[in-house]
Amino acid sequence: MSVTLLVMVLGALSASPVWLLGLLVFLPAAASALCTVRQTKLVSAWTALVVVVTMLVRHGDGRPWLDRILMMLLTLALGAASVYACHRRIGRERETLRLRSTAAAMQRQILRPLPVITDDVLVDGVYEPVQEDRLVGGDIYDVVVSPWGTRILIGDVQGKGLPAVGAAFAVIGAFRATAHREPALTGLVDALDASVVQHNAYAAQTGEDERFVTALIVDIDANEEVQVINCGHIPPQLLRDATVTTPALASGVPLGLAELAAGPATVDRFAFPPGATLLLTTDGLTETRAADGTFYPLDERLTKRVHLSPTDLPRALYDDARAYAGGGGQHDDVAVLSVRRSPHR
Repeated sequence: MSVTLLVMVLGALSASPVWLLGLLVFLPAAASALCTVRQTKLVSAWTALVVVVTMLVRHGDGRPWLDRILMMLLTLALGAASVYACHRRIGRERETLRLRSTAAAMQRQILRPLPVITDDVLVDGVYEPVQEDRLVGGDIYDVVVSPWGTRILIGDVQGKGLPAVGAAFAVIGAFRATAHREPALTGLVDALDASVVQHNAYAAQTGEDERFVTALIVDIDANEEVQVINCGHIPPQLLRDATVTTPALASGVPLGLAELAAGPATVDRFAFPPGATLLLTTDGLTETRAADGTFYPLDERLTKRVHLSPTDLPRALYDDARAYAGGGGQHDDVAVLSVRRSPHR
């Protein structure tokens, strides 16, 4: 309505309302890109009404009738095309939302609900896909009880959204199938790498991009020493007696790229005594940026929150990172896990 009024005012001032009405012809096209189908129909109908009435009322201004008829037909045609385009746009949006919702539901079913309590540890945390649709993300985690202890996986699939979900599901499926029957942690990592390679082979056949997965695989049993294999992932952080340390780990290649490695995966060990907490995270936390481009200072913020319980710590860090990014910063999918030995250990 306001656009119509503006065009009419400009037409009255310029004494050329017929030609300025041509500006209204493109109004339904703009509505088709921004509005609902019903709104687009109303805009198209209103535009056609204004143009037709103006053409008929100003029949004595010397304009050829052929020009008037062409203007009216063009208005009606563009209005109909705009409604059709809006129908197509809404249909595509609904289909995309349906697919994303289905993937999100599958992801919620596959990712294990937290907290998880085993004979060895209490695992709690937060998982938040922070893509623009806030439905699916590429971060993964899982906890499996095996005859050799509790095995924990945290990882990050290259890419985001729907394309990353297939690789994420492949790794989680392989982890659950292998963690309870493979005694060696290196054998488990080999199986995970093979699952990504197999997924990439299928992706190549369907024209999708190949992907790799950074991952951290942790094995915790009754001993006070924890075993870890780092496949290109962010190393864990150990919280003990109000101090934060980062164990020195060898960083291997991500899952899916084992053939590029100079040697087999390396198993690292470090002390994980009772009362200590192990923090596992994805790079969505460390790569959070403020509006000025500075990265989230995880070590500094973690030191200030070392007194929090393992249950509260992951959420506190996530909320703090979101506040750090603010409205003008950048943040990504985030998974943060806290691991603490079960009380009787």
